[in-house]
Amino acid sequence: MRDQSREYAKVAADAAEDKKANDVVILDIRELSVIADYFVICSANSRTQAQAIADAISERLELRGIRCKSMEGHDEGKWVLLDFGDLIVHVFQEEERRFFDLERLWGDAPRLSLSV
Repeated sequence: MRDQSREYAKVAADAAEDKKANDVVILDIRELSVIADYFVICSANSRTQAQAIADAISERLELRGIRCKSMEGHDEGKWVLLDFGDLIVHVFQEEERRFFDLERLWGDAPRLSLSV
């Protein structure tokens, strides 16, 4: 399942990039937490773009049979959190991303390359 989680993280990152997300990052948190295996973090320039990125990720993973268990913040579009179980996706607007600074909080997590 862990190899699948990594693959799904890359699918999510690709979907975000296709919607012109900024600074897409995949963090491998398997050794640091039991809440998930991977985080995908990205930024959007607006509420509308954040919503479009979140929708694209959800749709792309659903095509692979992976359903979003929970989505929070979609209506506001400042920080959209998508929970796919072993994969958690964070879509931020720039200001919220800087404020919460998840990359610093999870600074010990290795970053994965976005290329296949």
